[in-house]
Order: sequence, then C-alpha cells, then structure tokens
Amino acid sequence: MSVPTRLFDFPRYQLANKPLDVMVTMPNGGNRLSFSTREFVDTMDRISRGLIALGMEPGDRVALIAHNNRCEWNLMDHGILQAGGVDVPIYPTMTEQDYTYILNHSESKWCFVSNKELYDKVKSIQGDVPGLKGVYTFEDVAGAPNWREVEKAGESTEHEGELERRRAAVKTEDLATIIYTSGTTGLPKGVMISHSNIARNVEISLPRLPHFDASQTHRVLSFLPVCHIFERMLHYLYFYVGVEVHFAESMETIKEDLAATQPSMFTAVPRLLEKFYDGIVAKGLSAGGVKAKIFSWAVDVALKWEPDGRNGGFYAWQLNLARKLVFSKVKEALGLTGIEAVACGSAALQPRLARFFNAAGIPVFEGYGLTETSPVVSVNTLNAPNMLRIGTVGKVVEGVDVSFGEDGEIKVRGHNVMMGYYKDPEKTAEVIQDGWFHTGDIGEFTDEGFLKITDRKKEMFKTSGGKYVSPQLLENALKASLFIEQVMVVGDGRKHPAALVVPDPVAVEEWCRRHDEPFPGMAGIAGNARIVARIEQDVERLMADFAKWEQVKVLRVLDAPFTIDGGELTPTLKLKRKPILAKYGEVVEGIYS
Repeated sequence: MSVPTRLFDFPRYQLANKPLDVMVTMPNGGNRLSFSTREFVDTMDRISRGLIALGMEPGDRVALIAHNNRCEWNLMDHGILQAGGVDVPIYPTMTEQDYTYILNHSESKWCFVSNKELYDKVKSIQGDVPGLKGVYTFEDVAGAPNWREVEKAGESTEHEGELERRRAAVKTEDLATIIYTSGTTGLPKGVMISHSNIARNVEISLPRLPHFDASQTHRVLSFLPVCHIFERMLHYLYFYVGVEVHFAESMETIKEDLAATQPSMFTAVPRLLEKFYDGIVAKGLSAGGVKAKIFSWAVDVALKWEPDGRNGGFYAWQLNLARKLVFSKVKEALGLTGIEAVACGSAALQPRLARFFNAAGIPVFEGYGLTETSPVVSVNTLNAPNMLRIGTVGKVVEGVDVSFGEDGEIKVRGHNVMMGYYKDPEKTAEVIQDGWFHTGDIGEFTDEGFLKITDRKKEMFKTSGGKYVSPQLLENALKASLFIEQVMVVGDGRKHPAALVVPDPVAVEEWCRRHDEPFPGMAGIAGNARIVARIEQDVERLMADFAKWEQVKVLRVLDAPFTIDGGELTPTLKLKRKPILAKYGEVVEGIYS
C-alpha cells in the first residue's frame, strides 16, 4: 500500500489498515494517558473544528512547546495541519529572547505549551509578541486556558463542512511546518518543510528499519525532542507501520521507561549511548575478581565486531559465548531483550559504541541528515547484507542524490530538500544552488559506497603553522576514553591543538576505588595530579594514529559539564563552540601562554 502524502493522513491510514487499542500512550505522572487509533482520529478532528471555531484560518501558524514528548503534542500537530494550519515546534530550552524572535518571525497566533513553567515563560514575553492571541497548556495550570477547551469547542459539528473543505484543499507540496534550527551561532533560521518532504522521507526510510511483523504487537519508546525533525518523522513512520508509541516520562527516566516499555525500537543520540556504555562498563568492572575478568574479555570481543560475519568463524563462537555469559544480562538490565533497532543520529557515533552495542545484540543503525533534508540522507542497516559499515553513516537512501564540492562539502539533492528558509531568500540562495543543498559538512564515499562524515566545514581551523585541523575527528577519538565524558578541541591560529575535557565522574570514582585513591569529587578532579596524569595517558594513546600536527598536546580538565542551560550545548547536544570559548577564554589562554 502506498504511503500517505499528507501528514495528517497517517492516523487515518492506520485506522483503515491496522487500528490499535493503544496508538500513543504516556506515563503522565502516574495517571497514564492513552489513545486508541479511533480515539486519536476523533480527538484530532475535534481539535481541528475547535481551532476553526477559535478563528484559525488556512496558513495560520500555531506554536507547540513541550518539555517531554506527549500524546497532546501529536494530537495538536495533526489537528492543526488538517485544518490548513502550519505548526511551529519550538525547543523548550530556548531562551525568552529566542521565543520572542521565533513567535514574531513566524507570526504565530496561538501557542500550546506543556506545563506551568513554559506557560509562565511564554506569558512573560507575550507583551513583545503582539500577534500572539492566546497561550494554552496541556497540563492543568491554575488560571491558564487548557487545550481541552479547544477540543471541547470542536465537539459541535458546526464546522465539519469547513474542515472537510480545508482538508481536501491541502496539497502534498504545501508548507506543513516551520522548524527553527537551534543553531550554534546567530539567530535561529526557520526551515520550511512541506507535507511531501516528510512523507517521502518516511517512505524511503522504511526499508532501512526493522520489518515489524504485522501479526504481533510492537512497541517503540519516544523520548528525543519531537520538535526535532528526526524524531518527528519517525512518529509518522510509526503510525504508518502500526506500532504502539510509548512516550517516556522525561529524559531523566529513560532507563525506567525502557524497562517498562520493553521496546522493539527507539531513537538515540551518541551522548545517550555513551552514558549507557560508561554505566555498563563501570558496573561490570566493579564486580571484581573473576566476574570482572569475564566482563573485560566480553568487552574486548565486542570491540572487534564487524558486520556480515567478517570476523570469521572462531570470532562468532567467542561472540556467542560473550552474549550468553555477559550481554544477555546487559540487555535484560536495560530492558532491551526484544530490541530490533536503535536509530542513532544528530552527531558522530564512536566506532567503539557501534561495535559494542551491535555485538551485544542491540542493533544500532547510525544515519545522517539535517533539518533541511527532512531529515534522512543515509542510514546503516542490518536488514540486508553489505548495508552497514562501522565509522560511516550508511548508504544514501533511494531518491536522494549526494555529491561533493571541491573542498569535500556534502551536497544533497532530492525530494527531501526543504522549501527554503522562511522570510530569508538570501540565506536560501546561499545554501541551495542549482537544486543542490550545501550541507556544510565535509565527507566522502568509501570504496563500497558508504557515506563518511569527516567534519563540519565551518568548524575546521588552521594552526599557526598553516595546517588544517578537523576538531570533530579528534573529539570523536578522545571520547573513546572512559574517563572523558565531554571534550572540545581548540587551537584556531595557535601552534598546536589542545582540549577542554569534562571528566566522567563515575569512571574516575571507579578508577580511584581500584587504585586506593580518594575520590576528590567532580570539583577536585582537575587538581588531582594522579587522575589528570591517567587521563593524559589516554589522550596520548588515542592521538597516536593522527599526524603530529593534528595531535592534542595539552588538555585542561574542567570542573563542570557542558549543558544546555549553561549555553554550551544546543538542544540536540551539539557543542556551541563560541559560547564555550567565551566562557573558558582564560583557560584557553593559559594553555598557550
């Protein structure tokens, strides 16, 4: 059966082909909220009629802001779109200044938020957004209008005829959403994405993901921000294939939510997998004695993993034994006994993490894409032979073309490329030339046709000796150390690269326990010469394969992690290099003085 071409048709497709008793569900603070497919479609229709009663006209913008993924967000999304509106998802962690800019720039007329904190945040700047008519909440907040009021207004069928006319008038090439990129520099850019951009991306992504058995009930866990195009596109895909979508309580309860859901699939960013890996290793080593030795052996086996049985028969025997003795328990502890795929994107995945999890029987499919490409460009998969290679982001999906500029910049052409940047034809013309979207990423194809990302064009720097350095390559290598939780490489215009290192306190504390060294706490690690020397030992080892002019020569250990709230990370956990350099300017100067 063909994939729907308009986003609000996906729930109706599920209703006609595989209606579920549980289509979407969320813990909701102990008062679980769930919707069957029938209930979902009926509710989104009431929302659409309610929005029309509220005065929403075709083309009007409606903003959506939520701290966590939830049923109401999806209901509003579909209700807005089928009534002819355009939704504007906004990251909850953005500043009030960003809220003001986005709400004004997008000309949003209504805003729906999840809770009191976000309601107060939007209300505090509403005076600076003259076009904003109302702010509604998903949770019950005293004195605040609730989304149920809009749904209730749509209980009457008075506007059913108008809704049917609007639904029929929406074309697949019409604008569906404006997604403002969080960006590492400058004002957010509004990426205009059509129904077709995302719907076709669903279609071409399907062959790379597990083939869910239609005779069984499958569950997926959703916790990455749905305002990000990757997670959002997958929601439509989940609706199409007919799997239960379970929303996590929060980013802080992922392990509990995994255990409760026992998902067949979820999406992740490398940072989360790093935390899982570090926790698994720390716990395995803490067992001590024979158990710790068996665990270390199993990890060593896993870190040699290659796809398609390329390691040979003896390795397969070792891997099966490691899975039986160690990794079966790891999967059970994580709630992943039935896992079929972890879709990973947003940043480069450490090869050791890809090897470890795939060897452990937790298939990790690393992919590549951008908001501007709706998003998928390429994905690794184990669905077929010769479709996954470690250190790459897979083969390009069907219907998408990739080429490279003279400097190695990746260019993308296809049905997935955005309509343009909202109200910004100049920036649009800068990145879309002759039909090719210029990604700003540097990459290449391997001999087997796998796409490999080497760096961000704008993040490469030149040392004072005139040598180009790719900081992401170095950072990716350094994060192979158990002791390094976060790292940023510096050295633009300097004589050599250096690194700002955020240590992993769990790994450091475990090392201290095994070496009879008092753990000084996070704030005291930088001042402990023995611990710093151990981290430097890893840095020297991990830099050995790089050219001498690329190698990190000096590191400085920081006493606090990079965070979103601190302004050092984007909402998708990418480094914001300029703010980090500004914050730690004296530290950097001290390295080179």
